[in-house]
Amino acid sequence: MKLSINNTFIPKMMLCLGAAAFLSSCVNEKSDRIYNRTVDIPVSQEMIAELTSPPNVPTPVGRRKAKKLIVDLEIQEREGEMTGGTKYIYWTFGGTVPGSFIRTRVGDEVEFHLKNHPDNKLPHNIDLHAVNGPGGGAESSFVAPGHEKVFSFKVLNPGLFVYHCATAPVGMHIANGMYGLILVEPVGGLPPVDREYYIMQGDFYTEGKYGARGLQAFDMQKAINETPDYVVFNGHVGAMTGDNALTAKVGEKIRLFVGNGGPGLVSSFHVIGEIFDKVHVDGGDLINENVQTTLIPAGGAAIVEFRVDVPGTFILVDHSIFRAFNKGALAMLKVEGEENKVIYSGEIRDGIYLPEGSVIQSMPNGKSKEPKEEVKALSFEEKMKFGKDKFMATCVACHQANGQGIESAFPPLAKSDYLNADVDRAISIVLHGKTGEITVNGKKYNSVMTAQALSNEEVSNVLTYVYNSWGNSKKEVTPEMVEAIRNQQ
Repeated sequence: MKLSINNTFIPKMMLCLGAAAFLSSCVNEKSDRIYNRTVDIPVSQEMIAELTSPPNVPTPVGRRKAKKLIVDLEIQEREGEMTGGTKYIYWTFGGTVPGSFIRTRVGDEVEFHLKNHPDNKLPHNIDLHAVNGPGGGAESSFVAPGHEKVFSFKVLNPGLFVYHCATAPVGMHIANGMYGLILVEPVGGLPPVDREYYIMQGDFYTEGKYGARGLQAFDMQKAINETPDYVVFNGHVGAMTGDNALTAKVGEKIRLFVGNGGPGLVSSFHVIGEIFDKVHVDGGDLINENVQTTLIPAGGAAIVEFRVDVPGTFILVDHSIFRAFNKGALAMLKVEGEENKVIYSGEIRDGIYLPEGSVIQSMPNGKSKEPKEEVKALSFEEKMKFGKDKFMATCVACHQANGQGIESAFPPLAKSDYLNADVDRAISIVLHGKTGEITVNGKKYNSVMTAQALSNEEVSNVLTYVYNSWGNSKKEVTPEMVEAIRNQQ
């Protein structure tokens, strides 16, 4: 086939190419002018940077002039609690996961002091994605325990940037909690809002399963396979729920600085019951509006803004939803104020959206198999403690923290005539599940209780806790009682 080109095509094509080249040249010239202006911004005086722990953020930059900003950050290796009864050795910038929030503005000259606490066992460094230089500062900041490294950089680009440790093995250092956010505000600062919060997602890999008691070690193979036991906001399960929930008032504008330390998983960040008015995509200049869920890559960030119009509890999640309800990526924003029936007229229930834990659940049929149990309770007090931890990790979403259940959906455990009448039946329901109508305290319920993949020890602990709480009969359930019921089916 012979290709025919009409006589007007080539001049038009050349005109288009010329226009594209001209536009590209204009863009490059503008970029160069902005770059030169940024590099040449003078600094007026020295200033100690305000650093904050999550979910708090430092004071907005506003219209302050560029400064020589002194950042003093200490690396700490310290034990913390991942969830009830589960301990973990976190490696941290500033003693928290994520690390301290750093707030700067374009043109600042940052003098960074990175200290490695003398009690630490390992060398570390820091790679700041806001740095234009080899390794983002990592090459200049490798620091042994008991030492301090100092380096400096000029802040050139506005945006929200991740920082993390980049010492080999890099993935292990990040997976143990070594990440945080540094905000670079534009000249004149960000527009004012009513409240700002700092949230960062991370995935953790432990030798024990979710909720396994005791001090858990890092599992490298799980990390390589990207199969985390925990996916959490701000370092541990429940970091921003209950008494630690974020707060706001009706009508306020909220800005969330959201990062994802990874090291393995992408976050699908979503607030249940809200729409983001603005999202700074990847923490940069591009703004999307009216967004339901925004993707945040590992090693990336986003700034989301929204106004809260009605009161209630709004749930923040990674919308890869099993991560939220079964691995810990769930937080709460509690909003107080007057209702607006025009915007939302339904009944608001506080507490339905709660973590469910990672216990494998199944529909009620088939013979249950006892899973492995790591730690046994050695006293009644330990049974109560272990039982409460398991209840809060597994049962609280349906039955609520004080056992009152959810009206018309899940029956109460508090002062429950159905529960107290037959302990063997209660054990059987936990092991094998139950479906169909039952009557509890004079009210009928027709829902499904899924079978729980719990060990004899775990069933013993959680039922002992339930029977000895909320006005119940104070029975003590033993592993032998559970084993007998398990073997009946």
